[in-house]
Amino acid sequence: MYTWKSYYIIQADYQHWANEVLFTVLEHLQPEYIASDQGLFFQSIHHTADHILLVSQAWLARMQGDNLAPNYREIAHPDWRELQKAMRMETRKLQSWLEAQPDDWFDQQISFTGSDGKIRTMWVRDMLAHLFTHYAHHRGQISAVATRLGAPCPEMDFVYYRREMEKVLAQVRNGQNP
Repeated sequence: MYTWKSYYIIQADYQHWANEVLFTVLEHLQPEYIASDQGLFFQSIHHTADHILLVSQAWLARMQGDNLAPNYREIAHPDWRELQKAMRMETRKLQSWLEAQPDDWFDQQISFTGSDGKIRTMWVRDMLAHLFTHYAHHRGQISAVATRLGAPCPEMDFVYYRREMEKVLAQVRNGQNP
């Protein structure tokens, strides 16, 4: 049976997969391009990726009943490789945490303190939809800049993720090592 829980666990896995596709494409760029102002809202590819991570951490904290108020104006992870590692760990942490939640948790509303200091209430499903579309929004910006700078255009659409997962599952069913 397909549930909200299973849907969002798949979405969390997709976020990890899409980040990996993007990181692979970014390896084609000169390191100075990653750190330089490329006209993004957060100027650089690096700062934009750092923002994705910080937002993910802030929303997970809200869902867990905590309040995290990161400073989005500064890069929290100045080393590019460490930032990638932290993003990998964060998406898996979120996925694992979602897997541990009971099915009915996804049908709840959660109150939290917003970045403006006001108390807000949202449905869990809306929080997760916002978080995952936020990932896609900024990955898309980074992708456009990377392509403009000469990197190959990453195929990060959800349909490509599903196709790859179907291929891996078929290999496992046939006793092959994916």
